[in-house]
Order: sequence, then structure tokens, then C-alpha cells
Amino acid sequence: MKNAIYAQSGGVTSVINASAYGVIKAALNSEKIDNIYVAINGINGVFDEKLADMSKEDPDQIELLKFTPSSAFGSCRRKLKTEEEFQKIFEIFEKYNIHYFFYNGGNDSMDTANKIHQYAQKINYDLKVIGVPKTVDNDLPETDHTPGFGSIAKYLSVSILEGTLDVKSMAADSTKVFILETMGRHAGWVAASTALAKRHESDGPHIILIPEVPFHKEKFFEKIQNTIKKYGYCSIAASEGIKYEDGTFVAARGYQDNFGNVQLGGIGSTLANLIKTELNIKTHYAVPDYLQRSGRHISSQIDVNEAIEVGTMAVKYALEGYSGYMVGIERIYNNPYLSKTKLISLENVANETKLIPEEFITEDGMFVNEKFIEYALPLIEGEYYPPYLNGIPVYARLKLELVKK
Repeated sequence: MKNAIYAQSGGVTSVINASAYGVIKAALNSEKIDNIYVAINGINGVFDEKLADMSKEDPDQIELLKFTPSSAFGSCRRKLKTEEEFQKIFEIFEKYNIHYFFYNGGNDSMDTANKIHQYAQKINYDLKVIGVPKTVDNDLPETDHTPGFGSIAKYLSVSILEGTLDVKSMAADSTKVFILETMGRHAGWVAASTALAKRHESDGPHIILIPEVPFHKEKFFEKIQNTIKKYGYCSIAASEGIKYEDGTFVAARGYQDNFGNVQLGGIGSTLANLIKTELNIKTHYAVPDYLQRSGRHISSQIDVNEAIEVGTMAVKYALEGYSGYMVGIERIYNNPYLSKTKLISLENVANETKLIPEEFITEDGMFVNEKFIEYALPLIEGEYYPPYLNGIPVYARLKLELVKK
């Protein structure tokens, strides 16, 4: 019998633990996997030999993983660089009889999974490595979309709808512009998803700013003024990663994370200050930050179901002998929506980014068109509410009993 390790990496989502549920349940039910361990805080848990034994958990708490946002096991942003690191990983794999490795993350995490797969081949170690997709940014290539995106799209669409109603009510003699700052470093899928809230012409958002289109202040100001002239107010969704024509970020914090990415944040306040200075218009902005990616109380049912499915299929593919792949999603029908899983080479995903195609963007570059709506709308369908106790959601509380070193 062989053991398996599952771990989470990178920024979290509201449905990443649904994928964990899929992996853990499939592994516990397998006759080919003896023990399923979860590494605490991603790949760091392997180095530290902090491995939680899932067979020790209360089955009811494992069931609650389907409803629990963020990372129930801790995440990390560690990039593997040295030969010594890989040697250490495989020493630990051998010590704990690990022959299946499931890594749940985005672009950088798939790079880690790919390197571990390649090292296993190099030293002829029997290890099946399968990547489990996760990112609110929806920027993993070769998969139709990514678990986590549908739920953040639903959360932010509701947020821009309600925020727009607020600014509309105050616009007569007070605030006339509302800005919703969204995640999205290089790709604007998250900001673009707020367009799903727009049912009528006067509804917000009226402007969407995405990294794929260079930011031009003059065009931006002109559209704000025209929108206010027409409706009396203006609602804006702005991706944190928008850039000027020379490629510099409009709002960068001046330091990097552990993956080497420039830390972003503050686009809402940056734009609000520009509007106040240049147009003398009172502006409010909202920074949902962690809330947008952890808002499990309003997750998409499609998103939760698919998150569970990619986790379940990761185990199935590994047991069939596949290694060096990520589980992807292939769309079959749009109406009614139907999808299936497929295998994507980790090499094709690692460190790569899928941008919004030009055919989804309006001519002025500050909104998306019906093709985008047709693509994104099915992904926010349905609600998968968590259980509530005294008006508050009930989320998993795991013991995380560690295997003895």
C-alpha cells in the first residue's frame, strides 16, 4: 500500500477546500491508497514533516470542508530553487512511503508540482503528481476556467450592484463616483466579471479597467464625465494590476512576495485621488481584498461542484497511472451548462498566464461585450449555502492530528 500527500498553495479561494474534500474523500475511499496526509502550509509542511492524518478527522468535519472558505490547512508562497530542496522532499517522501502528490494551486504552484514530477523522473522514484487547479484570477491556460473564479465573480457582481445603488442614491448633492477595487495582477477576468451585474443600461458598472488594456487618464476622465452627464453618477470596477502604456503598474506597493511578484494594492484610492484632483468630483472606493476570495456564504453552486470534481478526478487520474498533469475543465454546453474534466500537461500551465482575449473587450477598452457575458454567466449560476447556526455560517474545525515523525 502507498500513501498520498495533498497540499494547498498560493492565494486562497472560497472553494479551495471543496477541492480538498474531493481529494480526501476519494483517497479515503480508495483501496490503493493506504493513508492520505495533508501537508500543513503547503510544501512547507513537507519540509517540516507537518503531515496531518485525514483518517483521524471527524467525518462530519470533513463534510464541512465543502462549505469552508480559505485554506483549512494553511497555504504558502514558496518557490523551489535548489537541488538540496528536492533531495529533502524525496527523503521525506521515501520516509513516509509517499507515492501520490496532489498540489492545489495556481500558476506558480503548478510550477512547483511540475518540478517535483520532473525530479521524480530524474531519480526514478515512483511518484504520481497531479495538479489541482485553483485561482480566483481565472488565468490558468488550457482550462476553460478555474475553480474559485465563479464564486468571486458572483461576490463582486453582487457587490457592484449594491454599491452602485448606494452611489445612485447619494449622487444628487454628494458622492457621484464609486470604485470597486478587484484582484487581478496580469489578467482582468475578476474585474470583468462585475459586468454580470449590469441588466439595464444605467446599471453599474459603467467602466471596467483591466490589465490587458493600457490605462489612459484622459480617456478615463472623459468617460466618467459623460457617464455622470447621462445618469448622474458613475460606477467603476478596477483591477489592481492595471498599467500605464509603458508597462508600469498604476498602483504598486514597492515590494515583492515570496514568488517574486510585485505586491499590488491601492488602485481604488489611487484612482479616487486622481478623480478628486483632476475633476473635483467626490468619490468613494471599496477594497474587498480578502473578503472577495473568501466570501463562501454566496459562492456559486457550479463553482463548488466543479471544485469538488477536480479534486475527485485528481485522485482517479493518479490511480490510473497519470503523472505530470493538472486537472482541467472543458466546457461541453453553455445552455444548459455542462462540463467535464481533462488532463493538461503541467509544463503548459507552470508560470503561464491566460489573458482576456481581445474579442471579449469593447472597442474603447473600458468594458466587456456579450461574448464575455456568454462565457462567464453560467459560472455564477446557483447557490450552495453553508449550514447556519444562530445566523452565522458553520465552517469546518479540524483537529489536524500530525503523523509522528
